[in-house]
This record gives sequence, C-alpha cells and structure tokens, in this order.
Amino acid sequence: MTTRSISRSVVFARPFTMPGLDGTLPAGTYVVETDEERIEAISVSAYRRTATWLRVPALPGRPRTAETALVDPDELAAALARDNTVTKG
Repeated sequence: MTTRSISRSVVFARPFTMPGLDGTLPAGTYVVETDEERIEAISVSAYRRTATWLRVPALPGRPRTAETALVDPDELAAALARDNTVTKG
C-alpha cells in the first residue's frame, strides 16, 4: 500500500476552538498534515484520506508542549469558515 502526507498552512485571524482540542487556541498560522493511502483496485491513480492532523505549537503561558492533534477535516473546515466570516464581517 502506498501512502503519502500532504502539508499545508492555515491561518486563523481570531482565536478559535475545535472539538478534541483543549481550550481556545490563539490566532495564527497552523500546519495541517493530511495522510492519504493509494487506492490500488482502480486503473487511475487515486488516494483517500486516512487522517488529518493539526500541529499546535507550544504556547506561552500554557503548561503543554507542542502537540499534533488528530482532527476531523469537516470540523477544521467549519472552524476556518467561522473565522473567515468573522474576519470579513
């Protein structure tokens, strides 16, 4: 089975929350990694997402160190949409 990881940066203009993450995270740039596996049973090259991770850096004033948290890609998209609405509105 062939796998790949794709990294991208997302920017939150405002503090945000997401299910599965403790507390409110500050505005800033975050790295999102998506793991995918190749679907071997078809004649064209295709991949399916197996996991989406959000890298949360160590933050001043918080007791935890940097972490990589498994997140739901739909919830991440919703958090970004809410942030975009607040930013534009």
